[in-house]
Amino acid sequence: MCGITGWVSFDRDLRSEAATLDAMTETMACRGPDDRGTWIEGPAALGHRRLAIIDLPGGRQPMTAATPHGTVAIVYSGEAYNFTELRRELTGRGHRFTTDSDTEVVLRGYLEWGDALAERLNGMYAFAVWDGRVDRLVMIRDRMGIKPFYYHPTADGVLFGSEPKAILANPLARRRVRLDGLRELFTMIKTPGHAVWDGMREVEPGTVVTVDRSGVRRRVYWELETRPHTDGRDATIARVRSLLDDIVRRQLVADVPRCTLLSGGLDSSAMTALAARQLAEHGEKVRSFAVDFAGQAENFVADELRGTPDTPFVHDVARAAGTDHQDIVLDAQALADPEVRAKVIRARDLPAGFGDLDTSLYLLFRAIREHSTVALSGESADEVFGGYLQFFDEEARSADTFPWLVRLGRHFGDDAGVLRPDLVKALELTEYVADGYRAAVAGIRRLDGESDFEYRMRRICHLHLTRFVRILLDRKDRASMAVGLEVRVPFCDHRLVEYVYNTPWALKSFDGREKSLLREATADLLPRSVYDRVKSPYPSTQDPRYAVALQDQARELLSRSGHPVFDLVDPERLRQAADRDTPLTTQAARRGLERALDLAQWIDLYTPEISLG
Repeated sequence: MCGITGWVSFDRDLRSEAATLDAMTETMACRGPDDRGTWIEGPAALGHRRLAIIDLPGGRQPMTAATPHGTVAIVYSGEAYNFTELRRELTGRGHRFTTDSDTEVVLRGYLEWGDALAERLNGMYAFAVWDGRVDRLVMIRDRMGIKPFYYHPTADGVLFGSEPKAILANPLARRRVRLDGLRELFTMIKTPGHAVWDGMREVEPGTVVTVDRSGVRRRVYWELETRPHTDGRDATIARVRSLLDDIVRRQLVADVPRCTLLSGGLDSSAMTALAARQLAEHGEKVRSFAVDFAGQAENFVADELRGTPDTPFVHDVARAAGTDHQDIVLDAQALADPEVRAKVIRARDLPAGFGDLDTSLYLLFRAIREHSTVALSGESADEVFGGYLQFFDEEARSADTFPWLVRLGRHFGDDAGVLRPDLVKALELTEYVADGYRAAVAGIRRLDGESDFEYRMRRICHLHLTRFVRILLDRKDRASMAVGLEVRVPFCDHRLVEYVYNTPWALKSFDGREKSLLREATADLLPRSVYDRVKSPYPSTQDPRYAVALQDQARELLSRSGHPVFDLVDPERLRQAADRDTPLTTQAARRGLERALDLAQWIDLYTPEISLG
């Protein structure tokens, strides 16, 4: 893994800007605690912070290759899971390697195939290549958007980085957010390419962005395509299992301690059991970790979202798979700690609005990092196999909007409910979402003869795989890399995504339940309790002391009436939430408090220039 950054300025020699490059690079120290490196040559400056995973002594970056016509240099973040095969092919083509790292394979692959290398990679990656032979920067991001990647065009080039903070460390980038940026903050729709910060863009998943003296160009090298599915049920289940076996085997490769994230749900349980079986072949045990909250198992109260606590199922899997398991138990004081909130917001560069779901994930990863450097996660299986409740909710399925917004609105209310009424009016969020939805569904191809219902479900699957999953992948990457933990996501392997996406919904839910294909493909590995368990989202604390702490913090914020957060937040609405007498034990009840406190913390940390014009 790692953090990358850089600056290309075609009208300047950047050797005089080493201090600025250092500042940009150091913002990525959390992503790469093991090493740092910079490289400057004429108009190009590259910075790298390393989290050493493969070839610990030999994978230093920036990595360069001298050619007769100029230097080619790379900064790389991520993992290429097929680097062994690519290395073998490149060796056969005459390339010679001096390290065992996947970075050198990617660099040599670029020398051989140019940006067509992207189509050959299997993995999660975001990397930039400065091609001194033609004075061109090439930026490439993985197909699903697992690794973040941002860029900011300038008058004579571009700034780039794994995270916005790296770009914002350069004086050429203004810390400004316009209305469209705020719209993106308060709608969970993940507009492709949008980065919230004015002037900044994402390198979109499956895309190559090239920058030279003539400007910026984009090339899409992968997108989710509609194809006929001809396999029957048994063949489909067997194919899913075969893919999962191969994917997990590839993603267990590392020269550092590994573990799995185990929630007791179908996704993480299947992935943990697969990893345990494969490592057992080599006499190894899997370490597994789960998050829990103090008193949650004993005092759990079922609601519409979560019918059961996770811990009993976690322990069933740990026993059945024989993992070396540890529960990470968090208390209300840690979850509500303003210093933890600040670390989460600094990790995200934005007030994302996930509340205790974000703070608990950060604290979980921080605790895991004391034992492991790589963790495998069950993230994205719900998007791939159809696991969310909205896949089975007729109102959500038939609505002309992003289906998750229907359920979120039902359970959590208005995401902008704590904002000033005049700001809500100016944001025009309903229109923004409607425009985003029309753009999102416009290019989804329908198969010849596909029924109206199957096509509707295809659209819903497509929306989850190209919009919703990117929100959660970004959340997981930022929280994990903030503590130097690499999280791998086997269910995002593009081969699995392509295959299951084109499987008809009737096959995805052949037994009338969510994730039928995954359940049957891994049935031999699962405890019966997990096989029968109904989908339960990532856990949230029910401890009333957490809400009381939020209310205390909100009242303290209200005492600072001149705080610039009140240019956005309605103080009266916040006061009502802070003074409520009844315990706020649910996410929905706490939402406005968490939003306001996140916004205030973000303003304190980043002092953004907010332009409502």
